[in-house]
Amino acid sequence: MKQAGCELCDHDGGTVIVSDARLRVVLVDDANYPGFTRVIWRDHVREMSELETGERQHLMDAVIAVELALRKVLAPLKVNLASLGNMTPHLHWHVIPRFADDPHFPHPVWATAQRTPDPESLARRRAELGRLQAEIAARI
Repeated sequence: MKQAGCELCDHDGGTVIVSDARLRVVLVDDANYPGFTRVIWRDHVREMSELETGERQHLMDAVIAVELALRKVLAPLKVNLASLGNMTPHLHWHVIPRFADDPHFPHPVWATAQRTPDPESLARRRAELGRLQAEIAARI
């Protein structure tokens, strides 16, 4: 079930890596955060509690699969998991690889930037995105 005017009902939300009847996993085009991924529930629901137990498990299994793939391929210092939905009230999880040299570390990616990222580090991470997508697809 879709809701007209919902950004995540109307659009993929990124480059689709894998999708099934219940969810899709997309790579977000964020220049400062190569590997930033979203796991988006296909039906328009606002909260985790709206899902049945098996649906919640399926969603969280996908989130964990993305985290594991990020850790294997990009080896971040930390992986941030966030399900906010204040701006887009459609159930989705952000899975964000974090590095000590990223623009906002140690603060959330939505905070004020602390530094300018190193272009070479970003280029190295971007070069791994194909491998990351393959790893995510293999795990889901």
